[in-house]
Amino acid sequence: MNTIYLDHAATTPVLPEVVQAMLPYWTEHYGNASSTHSAGRAAKAALNASRDAIAAALGCPPSQLIFTGGGTESDNMALFGAAEAYRSRGQHIITSQAEHHAVLHACERLEQLGFDVTYLPVDGYGQISLSDLEKAIRPDTILISIMHGNNEVGTLQPIEAIGNIARAKGICFHVDAVQSLGHVPIDLGRLPVDLMSFSAHKVGGPKGTGALYIAKSIRLTPFLYGGSQERKRRSGTENTAGIAGFAEAVKLFTQRAYDLQQNLEKLRLEMVNGLQERLGKDGFVINGHPEERLPHILNVSFPGISTETMLMNLDLAGIAAASGSACTSGSLEVSHVLRAMNLPEEITSSAIRFSFGRTNDAGQIRTAVHTIETIVRRLRNKS
Repeated sequence: MNTIYLDHAATTPVLPEVVQAMLPYWTEHYGNASSTHSAGRAAKAALNASRDAIAAALGCPPSQLIFTGGGTESDNMALFGAAEAYRSRGQHIITSQAEHHAVLHACERLEQLGFDVTYLPVDGYGQISLSDLEKAIRPDTILISIMHGNNEVGTLQPIEAIGNIARAKGICFHVDAVQSLGHVPIDLGRLPVDLMSFSAHKVGGPKGTGALYIAKSIRLTPFLYGGSQERKRRSGTENTAGIAGFAEAVKLFTQRAYDLQQNLEKLRLEMVNGLQERLGKDGFVINGHPEERLPHILNVSFPGISTETMLMNLDLAGIAAASGSACTSGSLEVSHVLRAMNLPEEITSSAIRFSFGRTNDAGQIRTAVHTIETIVRRLRNKS
């Protein structure tokens, strides 16, 4: 049985070109980029070229891009680093209730360390209110952290407007853009953002590699201590092969961005239309913003059928989907994002996230819709 993989928001298959770009740094140019001999210089050259390529795609100077071990580390580095660096100015941080746990759990730890955190509510679509944000700002507010595109429902936040508010108040602004990279345009030369987190494995790159954009004016206390790598901001021997793969993945996604986004929208529409035709408009509920959203995520509830039961039946039928964040999919708890959206229990307890990627086609989506209909009708007839 061939699996239909509809969980690209969790991770993406590594692009063949990315694998080829990485191989030389495991087999031929395996030197440590901090070494001064020829093998080290070759690795250093690869790091510099990779940093240049990713920075060019993001619209920022290469010197403002720091490589990390992934999106979670980038989020943690931004929050703990900025909180400590600006602690003398205040101890108040603002985030939202619908953030990734890499931000929420970091904020919980910061509260234990004496910081005061405001968790903004979101509306039924998953967006924060700009007026709520402005009301939450205090004289001692030093950091705002709001994600760009939600990893569970795909809703986009008004990042530019939030950034303008932060700039006007002189507050550091961090954005988790892990899901947005490669799916919506990002121009750090224009966006009023101070810190932005990325991860390679969401765009066809390898796991265990990420990046953090740090604006020139921003101070950041180091998160890791040891060597002087990454301009003394992130100690540890750089993952040369992973970074080279990250750069190749970003380059390919950038080159193919328009076609990919158009195809993802078509696949999403194919599933929505198929579900409407087979289950009727009352047979399912779409969660998230209808327009201001990422193109590759579709969060759907099937009232009357628990998330766990639906996922198990989909898996047995060869369809890979998810209940939400891959970091918490092993948990049977209701999604904190859907709970923050204040949706009815019958919606939150029956939600499934389908997320599409370059390996999917319309035929797979039609097959998936047919399978979903069969499962839904069977389970609803039982109850």
